[in-house]
Amino acid sequence: MQIKAAIEKVPGGLMVVPLLLGATLNTIDQMHLSAVMNVLKWLGAPQTEEGYYEFLRIGGFSQELFKDSALVLIALFLFCVGSQMNLKMGQRALKKGAIVTTTKYLSGLAIGMVFGYFSDPMNGIFGLSTLALIAGMTNSNSGMYAALTGQYGNRSDVGGLSLLAINDGPFLTLVGLGILGTSFPMVAFLSVLLPIGIGMLLGNLDPKIREFLAPGENLLIPFFAFSLGAGMNLANFFNPEVLVGGLVLSALTFFVTGGMGILAFRLFGERSYIAPIAEASTAGNAAATPAAVAASASVAVSTGAMTAAEFEAIQAIVPIATAQISISTITTALLCPLAVIIMGRYHKKKGLDPTREDLGLKQKNKETA
Repeated sequence: MQIKAAIEKVPGGLMVVPLLLGATLNTIDQMHLSAVMNVLKWLGAPQTEEGYYEFLRIGGFSQELFKDSALVLIALFLFCVGSQMNLKMGQRALKKGAIVTTTKYLSGLAIGMVFGYFSDPMNGIFGLSTLALIAGMTNSNSGMYAALTGQYGNRSDVGGLSLLAINDGPFLTLVGLGILGTSFPMVAFLSVLLPIGIGMLLGNLDPKIREFLAPGENLLIPFFAFSLGAGMNLANFFNPEVLVGGLVLSALTFFVTGGMGILAFRLFGERSYIAPIAEASTAGNAAATPAAVAASASVAVSTGAMTAAEFEAIQAIVPIATAQISISTITTALLCPLAVIIMGRYHKKKGLDPTREDLGLKQKNKETA
């Protein structure tokens, strides 16, 4: 059976499919069907605190992996991501990576600020929270970026990926929420940054460690995705507010971050726009960011930097934000490749080969004319 191949045909499939599967099983669990509970009772499964029997809460390794593992696996995922942040890269690759990372982050932050100013930051216009906006717009699909720039871009486009990895995970989202007024103590930032930082240190000290941890970037995704889904109700995805919010989030991510990236490339003299378009997506792993932010919020509550009411408000929007980000992941994964192909054809029509490194800058183009 070609299970993995079938999953990968779905945009963001390694994240989205396990998440939906977990949400489906949890939805069935929460229906508390008599037939299911009788079988679990007969098997000797423990009761939940509410007095029910649920197959995702049977204890042991099964519950630890499929129901309660999200935060641990996300932490390990961030450690592996950090190990792949190569500090040694070419000057032009560094430049491109800095441009697209900065413009994507500032664009997402700006949209989050605007929505938060004119509406409720927790449940604003189209049901979007600032958490969903910043997490969805500032995290990009690195795997798709690598594939698209590798086929349609040049070496420095691909090389920028090393710096782009900084927008993976919840750290920049936490920074953005802090800028918008959400109180996180320094230890909350440290609790998120430490796995990334240690991974980055080890990966740069020893290339063998980077190589050893590289599979973790993809290997862990379906596992924490399923666990995240196991905390969600499938009805979230059929909620019109969630669906509309997810589609609006995908449109903002694609058009705003992609458009600002192209504008920045023009400003810095780059003539090929493959990289900023390839970056205009929502990462599948961005769906893990709301849960990570909620974990950091729990640290903030324990230190008194955040009130219990603020923490509960953040917890309440985690399932909705996760669902909206998942919708944006699927939508932008369809839009970006199509747009890159169109842009590649446009460049060639104008006499520019975006795969050639020596024709990327205006100055170099003039010199070869």
